Amino acid sequence: MSLVKAVTAAVAMGASMAIATPAAAAPPHPFVFVHDKFQPASQAENAGAVTYDKSLVPTSATAFIAELRVGGKGMEHREGGEGQGHRMKYKGTFVFLSVRGLTPHHHYGIHVHTKPCGTKPDSSGPHYQNKEDPRQPSTNPKYANPHNEVWLDVTTNGAGKGYAKSWQKWQFRSGEARSVVIHKHATGTTQGKAGQAGARVACVNVPFK
Repeated sequence: MSLVKAVTAAVAMGASMAIATPAAAAPPHPFVFVHDKFQPASQAENAGAVTYDKSLVPTSATAFIAELRVGGKGMEHREGGEGQGHRMKYKGTFVFLSVRGLTPHHHYGIHVHTKPCGTKPDSSGPHYQNKEDPRQPSTNPKYANPHNEVWLDVTTNGAGKGYAKSWQKWQFRSGEARSVVIHKHATGTTQGKAGQAGARVACVNVPFK
């Protein structure tokens, strides 16, 4: 089984546990799970997820986000199957996102941001970057790219559902990744537009490890 398949299976298993049990009983580190319904931005102080544009992210919509952090002793993976091959150790971060109830057939740019959600769209700060761009806002493809940031762009189906996943060979710095922001359109990749995805239409608080 490949690393991505193994991690996806682990997150999927944990996801079912997280939805079926109270938050207090959620699996411990290295798993983080958030499952929230979007609330009006005016309720940001007590809400897990907020919308700034109800036409694109209605208050009936929901988001599920999971993080699996592979670190410390690493994840052992035997290449060649059980009882043969050699062992490899992995270190990094896997993030999974699933949304429901959004606008059908719409492409959203979605990224991990540095600060919690607030009443204002820009409360969540800039994108989290493994290697920080000395010039902010960052639009340089050298820094604003899906390998240095966590991008989870989604194109919803006819029912407004969509999912995305991201595997990074690094881990978040403690306390510096606090939310996932949904943007109005797909993420740009060219010089001067890299990482840009239009207005922030919704935000989900996630206590990434």
